[in-house]
Amino acid sequence: MKKWYEELFTNYGRTYDNEVFTKGTIGECDFLEKELNYDKSLKILDIGCGTGRHSIELTMRGYSVTGVDLSASQLAVAKEKAEKQGLKIDFRKEDARNLPFNAEFDAAIMLCEGGFPLMETDEMNFEILSGAASSLRKGGKLIFTTLNGLFPLFHQVKDFLNADKPDGNASYGESNFDLMTFRDHSSITYTDDDGKEKTLTTNERYYVPSEITWMLKSLGFTDVYICGARLGEFSREHTLTTEDYEMLIIARL
Repeated sequence: MKKWYEELFTNYGRTYDNEVFTKGTIGECDFLEKELNYDKSLKILDIGCGTGRHSIELTMRGYSVTGVDLSASQLAVAKEKAEKQGLKIDFRKEDARNLPFNAEFDAAIMLCEGGFPLMETDEMNFEILSGAASSLRKGGKLIFTTLNGLFPLFHQVKDFLNADKPDGNASYGESNFDLMTFRDHSSITYTDDDGKEKTLTTNERYYVPSEITWMLKSLGFTDVYICGARLGEFSREHTLTTEDYEMLIIARL
């Protein structure tokens, strides 16, 4: 039986690109370039690349990017979009929990919950961070976003996700945030690429900053910096608060 995230992304590549949370690509890549000191000799790994929006934009800017994702549907859309723009990008179907790379990249990105907080156990989520670490050369940088565990302590996740949502975007039903596990179980209703409406029950892990810092440092990362992640407006200056749905993490190996 497929996990909820596998089922969601089975036939969701084209519809996915219409979701409001995919609209910050340009500003997010501006931030990534700044963090990488505009060094276009660097090799970048995009983990959970989805339909390739960051991979494609960074490639257009002159960077060498490899994109990996578990979903063949998402990758098919990514490849089609790249080909239409005359771009050659190495998109591969890989499981982020078992990446085949060994110190091959200068930077790894993992944005918009492409894999990390979606796994059903903490051990699986840790495997994704471990794979990112193994893929990086010494001195490499990992930049990723994840769900902010401080947010649901003060807000209803469902209300936030459904606020200012354009027609046609996924909608969220009742959610149950478990204080013992910091996992949120919500129902999501979406329309797949064939126009069929489907409903799934999600299981997402929210993390607090101290957990992220501990995990990264246990994998050898240093200079762990955590701030608030704002759609299309990533900045180290956005101090993390309880109002931020996501955290932005920058760490060096």
